[in-house]
Amino acid sequence: MQFNLSKFIVLFTLLLFPILLFSATKHTVSGTITDASTGETLIGAGVTIKEMPGTGASTNAYGYFSLTLLNGKYTLVISYLGYKEYVQTIDLTENKTLQIKLESNSQQLDEVEITAVRKNNNITSSEMGVEKLEMREIAKIPVLFGEADIMKTLKLTPGIKSVGEGSGGLYVRGGNNSQNLILLDEATVYNADHLLGFFSTFNSDAIKDVQIFKGTAPAEYGGRTSSVLDIKMNDGNNQKYHVGGGIGLISSRLNAEGPIEKGKSSFLVSARRTYADLFLKLSPDTLINGNQLYFYDLNAKMNYTINDRNRIYLSGYFGRDVFKFQDRFGIDWGNVTGTLRWNHIWNQRLFSNTSLIYSDYSYKINIEQDAGFSLTSIIRNWNLKHEFQFFINNKNTLSFGINSIYHKIIPGQLELTDDSQINPVTLQEKFAIDNGLYISNVWKPTYNLNINYGLRLSAYHLFGPGDFYTYKNGEVNSTTTYKKGEIVKSYFNLEPRLNIAYIVNESNSLKASYTRNTQNLHLISNSTASTPTDIWISSSNNVKPEIGDQVAVGYFTNFAKDKYQFSVETYYRWMQNQIDLRNGADINANDKIEGELLYGKGRAYGVEFLLKKKYGSLTGWIGYTWSRTERLIDNISNYNWYPARQDITHDVSVVAIYDLSKKWSLSASWVYNTGNAVTFPSGKYQLDGNTQYYYTERNGYRMPDYHRLDFSATWNLKKRKNFESSLNFSVYNAYGQKNPFSIDFEQDVDDPTKTNAVLTYLFTYVPSITYNFKF
Repeated sequence: MQFNLSKFIVLFTLLLFPILLFSATKHTVSGTITDASTGETLIGAGVTIKEMPGTGASTNAYGYFSLTLLNGKYTLVISYLGYKEYVQTIDLTENKTLQIKLESNSQQLDEVEITAVRKNNNITSSEMGVEKLEMREIAKIPVLFGEADIMKTLKLTPGIKSVGEGSGGLYVRGGNNSQNLILLDEATVYNADHLLGFFSTFNSDAIKDVQIFKGTAPAEYGGRTSSVLDIKMNDGNNQKYHVGGGIGLISSRLNAEGPIEKGKSSFLVSARRTYADLFLKLSPDTLINGNQLYFYDLNAKMNYTINDRNRIYLSGYFGRDVFKFQDRFGIDWGNVTGTLRWNHIWNQRLFSNTSLIYSDYSYKINIEQDAGFSLTSIIRNWNLKHEFQFFINNKNTLSFGINSIYHKIIPGQLELTDDSQINPVTLQEKFAIDNGLYISNVWKPTYNLNINYGLRLSAYHLFGPGDFYTYKNGEVNSTTTYKKGEIVKSYFNLEPRLNIAYIVNESNSLKASYTRNTQNLHLISNSTASTPTDIWISSSNNVKPEIGDQVAVGYFTNFAKDKYQFSVETYYRWMQNQIDLRNGADINANDKIEGELLYGKGRAYGVEFLLKKKYGSLTGWIGYTWSRTERLIDNISNYNWYPARQDITHDVSVVAIYDLSKKWSLSASWVYNTGNAVTFPSGKYQLDGNTQYYYTERNGYRMPDYHRLDFSATWNLKKRKNFESSLNFSVYNAYGQKNPFSIDFEQDVDDPTKTNAVLTYLFTYVPSITYNFKF
């Protein structure tokens, strides 16, 4: 897309128009809302004015709020789910700054205690296609091996899917796994799975807030076309020292937090490791005891409040998976992230955050038998962000900022042992800078109308040094050499964002949204599910940025005094510059991998239903999604539309959590989905005495339907003065369904004219027990 500066200036001016209409202000009350017992800032806490129904605000990602009002006396009402309502009367004759501490409500699940948090935010907010998870809810949902898991819980919500047992990643509204922007304290996480998807990268003990945008994400987010998963770590308790953790059958975890200087600074350290490899060593069988299979991760964070206007944060994540089979084969992979942030309050209405962010993902494959070699691949980036929130008045909140990401991609380095006969290969490194400039405004022109609109400018530059090729029919057509720092290719794209909510009344609303997103990093995979060794490549002179447009409309309603929420959303996505592989493509250690790629377009559409019970002893939800996702790629399926691998037509999830008493909590989940699209052979033939299979259509077959029932029970043991603990019992796949991991085809040993389909499954019943503690 050719960048037009005059067009951008006109659009920028239009964005400011509503602000000019409502810019009269008097005095401002602002402040930070925290948990009284831990000092943790509370994200999304509600601030309302009792004398002015419909006037209010919510805290931002750092617990900060701002309200501008005419002179007078007002009653502030502060509410947050699970906390006691806080009420304060103020005489607003000058600007006021408040530090509000909310106390936890021990009766938070009792129906008589929920009036303070019935703010109908799902009705009044302009957001749609957003799922926000509560950590105490995640802790109760049954999962494999009893480990609370953010990613597994997300897959129980409408519009978010998995492609089968033992597969990692998220597939959101027709997008593939690489089209999700996954952030941990603002740092990009390129692979969010441990042990091929059986565990999540995210240790729930270290996490404060989780939300995923399936539709229109705010303009501050960019770089992916499908969804944004934004995860924020706990800051650490700045009042008291605490240690907690859990001991399970194959993994354990430990969490420590406390004040560095009480009330001003704190730290958090959270570690986790599996120990299946320790059990393997106990086996007398040498084929087993020489193997390794484990992962570990470490979350660390500290923060320091310099004064009322300045606060700094430093956080990091370090995780690795290791698998080794004897002295023959090994693979390890993992993420490293680091974030340094500075919050600054310029005045009561202007808040800023500046972040320096580091992210690294790498994997290494070792082949030690015969001709030994290792293959290493790395994607690494540095990101500088500077963003502002300007609370102009009660009808407008302006957000704007800039970020610049420097990418370094090492697609493959083939290193050899001394006695190896293979020639060493070092694939060419790629360098790029991805710049983003954005502005957005939350505009509330009337009580019944809430509009969030914005615009993002993406500017992507690929640099030398190196040789860059053009291709014709997959073969190199020409080669151009670029010097260090010389621009190979630039792409500029404008990305508009729009959310509109029409509030019919306190219990009903209609919403609509439109978004455009672009993506300049692309994941290349030739397997059915995402694997650690998939390859990231950059947009280039051959590979154009992926572009995704999505429109969505929805209806939202609450009933039975807000205990129940129901929503239905329908969406349509159209995608440009989609990528697939040629038949028989070779992507491993291939310096000319772009010649193996084919390009086209895609479409995805569907409808999502969600019925949720939020309060009471019994909570949970029922979700259903009907959807299709298809691709149209040149030279595939005779240039006809064909289903993408993640195309799953029907998806059902049922989740129930029942607090039986103060000591016992029960939960269950059931999932069902029709099989995803897959490519199977359509026939076979003989060549030189060997059986060969031939394929007629891409993804023309379906895996069998998938369904599973999980149970969990938590027994809260007797509390002592400063110690509490619980036992969690769970059964994964309670009725032993043999869900397929893969289907392979083999020639019948007794009748060569026949071919047998062989189904491989991973689990039937998987019981587990976990002991959790905190003191």
